[in-house]
Amino acid sequence: MDNEIQLISDGDGLTVIGSETDVDRFLVSEGLSSKDVGSRRLKSVAGAGAVVAQAGSDIAAESACWVKLTRESAQVVKKYGLRESSKTGLSTGVVKGPKGQIRGFVEFASGPRSLLGNPAVLARAAGIMAQLAMQQTMDEITDYLAAIDEKVDEVLRAQEDAALSDMIGAELVIEEAMTIREQVGRVSEITWSKVQATPGTIATTQVYALRQLDALVEKMERKTKIGDLAEAAKEVESKAQEWLAVLARCFHLQDAIAVLELDRVLDAAPEELDRHRLGIRIARRNRLDLISRSTERLVARMNATAGAANAKVLLHPTKSPAVVQSSNHVVTGVHDFHGRLGIESGRRPSETRRWAVAAAEVRDKALETGAKGVGAARSLGNETLDRASSVKGKLSSGVAERVRRLREDEGERAEEG
Repeated sequence: MDNEIQLISDGDGLTVIGSETDVDRFLVSEGLSSKDVGSRRLKSVAGAGAVVAQAGSDIAAESACWVKLTRESAQVVKKYGLRESSKTGLSTGVVKGPKGQIRGFVEFASGPRSLLGNPAVLARAAGIMAQLAMQQTMDEITDYLAAIDEKVDEVLRAQEDAALSDMIGAELVIEEAMTIREQVGRVSEITWSKVQATPGTIATTQVYALRQLDALVEKMERKTKIGDLAEAAKEVESKAQEWLAVLARCFHLQDAIAVLELDRVLDAAPEELDRHRLGIRIARRNRLDLISRSTERLVARMNATAGAANAKVLLHPTKSPAVVQSSNHVVTGVHDFHGRLGIESGRRPSETRRWAVAAAEVRDKALETGAKGVGAARSLGNETLDRASSVKGKLSSGVAERVRRLREDEGERAEEG
């Protein structure tokens, strides 16, 4: 089939397989950036099952690229209507078009050159895709750690906590195994024996870091005075970043272990590869949910703290903005952390309520209240004046009447005399 592109999606990424020219043309036409799977990995896929006897050389000569599933690449999956398997969770299909033009027409191939018609080949392809997705996250985490602190390794190694010391030891073992894997192309029994005890160590460190974040939340909840909030928020700003770095490192190592594990299963029990991949996917999602719940509690507390500080900005024009600033740094750091791990975040940092703005609001309210007060005073004054005028009129009338009567009395007495 001319200009055939085979597509596989597992929900995390999209693999595009075909001739190098067709793959490049397809990626450019869809505006997608990709990562080359590599000839060795593609040969590993092609080496599974009876298909290799018929078409292994053809498949090995082709090109494969992996694309992280983003909003744009997800639209490609939707656009070409890939068929999803309820058993494997994979969406597959073939796009082809004559004369170099890739059209939106999907066929589900069963020919000898198709990877999609052989369960063993498809399982290998899905396993490699899972590894690529996790390696992408590992790269993101590496960039994250470098961005937040160029000396983050020194910061972590300076910790005296036993849990962190054990994690650092496990990290050295895992990195060594990953290096050997890259050189050899597989994970031998000897290599796996070195790392198979490390998951427990990493899990212990992860739980320890999550508890430290929870402790920071509890500490903020106990503070009510603005001075105490400012001091605590500053400490949380510093400590939270360190524990987020520990969590990121743990997740990085857990993904590395999973990559090694998939290679080991592929080598030792290939018939279990697909089920094992799905198990790793579920376990990974559970870890993300656990981390998300803890870090979202921290975000919620810092946003609440910022709100409380904003409410007191007039009384504390210096400390209140400092609380909000520290809170925003923590929230922004959590959002960055979530982005690197692929956790969706919904919260946004609070805006610092400046003293001048708050003062202006109070001034406007005072003027509004004052205007009503002036109006009320004026109204009350008018009523008072009216009553005074009325009283004055009555008094004047009374005095005039009394004068008139006095004069009449005096006149009567003069006549009698």
